[in-house]
Parts: sequence; structure tokens; C-alpha cells
Amino acid sequence: MFAEGKMTENMDEIQDFLMSEREKVLSEAEWRFRMRGYGYNLRRTDSGVEVARLPQNQLLGTLKL
Repeated sequence: MFAEGKMTENMDEIQDFLMSEREKVLSEAEWRFRMRGYGYNLRRTDSGVEVARLPQNQLLGTLKL
């Protein structure tokens, strides 16, 4: 998926991108909405936030927040 304007599969780069975008918004709901626009589906779980690629909803990894 895209992170910082380039295609990547590296979870570290994706995590950096997601966290920098999280700092720009006021709520987690707004963050999830923005990330859907970039092709990521974020879902809160007991172990953190699952990151999946849209439209297949393929799990990429989990952010420990």
C-alpha cells in the first residue's frame, strides 16, 4: 500500500505513516476514516490496532498502542 507517497509492504514504514497521520487528527474515528482513504482498514482489538489492506481486507500487522 501507499505510505508517504510511495508503494510499500514494509510494516515499519506503514506504522510510521499511520502514526504521523494519527497526530494530525482529533479522534480515533477520524483517523480510521482518513486511513480508509489511503487504502488501510484499522480495527481496534485487545492486542492493539489491526492494520489491513483494502479492498481485500488482507491483514498486514498489528500496532501496539
